[in-house]
Amino acid sequence: MKLLTVNLGRPRPSEHTNGPGGVTGIDKHPADGPVQVSDPGPKGSGGSGLAGDAVCDLRHHGGTDQAVYAFAREELDAWETALGRDLANGAFGENLTTQGVHVSGARIGERWRIGSGLVLEVTTGRIPCRTFAGHLGEKGWVKRFTEEAAPGAYLRVLEPGTISAGDPVEIVHRPDHDVTVSLVFRAVTTERTLLPQLLAAGDALHPEALRDARAYVEKHGV
Repeated sequence: MKLLTVNLGRPRPSEHTNGPGGVTGIDKHPADGPVQVSDPGPKGSGGSGLAGDAVCDLRHHGGTDQAVYAFAREELDAWETALGRDLANGAFGENLTTQGVHVSGARIGERWRIGSGLVLEVTTGRIPCRTFAGHLGEKGWVKRFTEEAAPGAYLRVLEPGTISAGDPVEIVHRPDHDVTVSLVFRAVTTERTLLPQLLAAGDALHPEALRDARAYVEKHGV
């Protein structure tokens, strides 16, 4: 398991975002050298966990529990076949393009060590948005991506560190529950009856998904 590239984006104008200034940082490309990764601070004020990476709409992106976004090269390869086009590392706006890591199958609270120092913890999956669809230019993209239920993972930074392309990725902790990134994604998008199952992940789960799960149980008494 390894890190193929570390991808960074700079603010660029886009007609597909309603974020401040009409700019987005989704257009990410591999960095030339090492990148420092640390906790950016709470959502709403903190942006990306990667130095030099732009998060332009702090209302919906960035912050402690969405500090880093990872996507598997294997999934990009599958989408290349499905879409009939090339997809470079970073094409989905991911910070980390991995090889050999089952990213969407990772368990909430699973911890990865990348390189010698950085430790990340899986929190939830990425929800597709209008900006993502506009960036790719694929008709019906949000629906198609949602149906696949392999969204890649958001992670929080437990131990800061510097990473580079080619660094090994090691799973140093795997919880004993079965709440995966894919399960969370399905529960918060198309299969709300799955929400009670998310509670098994406890506080490792992204606070917004945890709130939704608790609200569902309170309302339906499951």
